Amino acid sequence: MTARFEIYKDKIGAFRWRLTHRNGHIIAASGEGYTTKVNAIGGINSVKENVPEAAVEDRSI
Repeated sequence: MTARFEIYKDKIGAFRWRLTHRNGHIIAASGEGYTTKVNAIGGINSVKENVPEAAVEDRSI
């Protein structure tokens, strides 16, 4: 396994997720806090479903 999703609570008690590499580096993180763990899991599932189709847009130019 090279990466895993983690669910945690932030300082105000909202649920958040982060995708971490096995070396501990954060690859991606939720851009919002969720009121329930179920909603945070829904956010994870959305990333899992949509990432393979995500385009790469070069904005460095």
